[in-house]
Amino acid sequence: MGSADPLHQVSTPRFDAVFMLGADDTVESVENVDAELILPDGRRWSATFMTLDEISRVMGRWRGTGEALGGRYFHCDDLVIVREAGVQAMVDVFAGILDEGDPDDVLRRLE
Repeated sequence: MGSADPLHQVSTPRFDAVFMLGADDTVESVENVDAELILPDGRRWSATFMTLDEISRVMGRWRGTGEALGGRYFHCDDLVIVREAGVQAMVDVFAGILDEGDPDDVLRRLE
């Protein structure tokens, strides 16, 4: 069963993260979700989180629809590929990106 509210916010002492869940997504198992990282000073970045399995499913679907040369390539400007599904795994990735330094090195900055 999907989420009742498409916007799922997670607040941590270091940042807030907002996930835009689809109608059939659950917080525990989402594999393809747009998200926003927001720092306390108001700076924001976007990310499209996807698992490898989800990318494979999308490319397989495109083979039939003809999108992206019949699924021969995949492109997404702010893609962050994750090994594990679920919002918590993605929150952990946001925290790791901050631990490693400047989010501008990985994420797309929002104005």
